[in-house]
Amino acid sequence: MAEHDAAEPGASDQPAGRGYLLDNRQSEAGIRFGALSELFDPVTFRHVDRLGITHGMRCWEVGAGSPSVPLGLAERVGPTGAVVATDIDVSWTAGVGGGAIEVLRHDVAADPPPPGGFDLVHARLVLVHVADRAEALRRMIQALRPGGWLLLEDADPGLQPLLCPDESGPEQALANRLRAGFRSLMAGRGADLAYGRTLPRLLREAGLEGIGADAYFPITSPACAVLEAATVRQIRGLLVGEGLADDAEIDRHLANVTAGGLDLATAPLVSAWGRRRP
Repeated sequence: MAEHDAAEPGASDQPAGRGYLLDNRQSEAGIRFGALSELFDPVTFRHVDRLGITHGMRCWEVGAGSPSVPLGLAERVGPTGAVVATDIDVSWTAGVGGGAIEVLRHDVAADPPPPGGFDLVHARLVLVHVADRAEALRRMIQALRPGGWLLLEDADPGLQPLLCPDESGPEQALANRLRAGFRSLMAGRGADLAYGRTLPRLLREAGLEGIGADAYFPITSPACAVLEAATVRQIRGLLVGEGLADDAEIDRHLANVTAGGLDLATAPLVSAWGRRRP
């Protein structure tokens, strides 16, 4: 998100009448969250640890969606720290509230930042879906304490648009055509499919210092197959309804994914970080 490779919980402020493509309330959402956590939590926490997030610090997890990142942050800040986990739909995180974690329903582009100031503000696969990305970014920076870090992680399907980078046969060609249909649906709902690459510049223009960035994407992984199957099931009606695929093609693709003979990739996850001046 995100994602399927550009889609993650936390999307907000969508164009009227369109809505978030991958609704958290659908049954496949939990499967997707698990796969996204398996794919990207190691990347996220590598950066979190390198930024020095530790005991006693305060963190804001924007668009938390699933509990894995708030729980990981809570382990690092300990009982003397705090983690505020926010989303427009908190159904998947409500159960982890308590202790160091506070769960709030919140729209990052419309609501004031949670009070108190933060040593870390983090969002993964969120802003790519937010219509007013500039305002959301401004509010996240506003929430930083002096010396606090902003860590943004977003997908960039434009850098690597294929589900099967090695298109070696008709199964891979079908997979890539359905991925193109998924990207079309996302773009139609206001997603910026080239957002990830802009993050370093946006953080620099916002006045942050210590800017850095890298990118990660698996070329094949069991979690990619789980993510793909759940995502296609979730958007199946839209793919058919908008003439991007028919039911027979979707059934064939899901069978190919389940059989395990496809090397499935994700769009690159671009991680960028910057620090508010002390």
